[in-house]
Amino acid sequence: MAESEAKSTGKLSGFFKGVKAEFKKIVWPDRLTLMKQTVAVVVVSIVTGALIAVIDRALQYGINFLIR
Repeated sequence: MAESEAKSTGKLSGFFKGVKAEFKKIVWPDRLTLMKQTVAVVVVSIVTGALIAVIDRALQYGINFLIR
């Protein structure tokens, strides 16, 4: 029983060492790049939402026209 606990503890410790090593490889963007990318994501999201809303209204109008 103690051996299996030691093995699982070793595996867990190795896992966290691996996670720590991977975190050291991360290159975080600078503030300006982060702001530009954030603005781009927000703008694309708004444009996509507006496009979906227009298509939805057009389809709704078309279906209502056919039904009535």
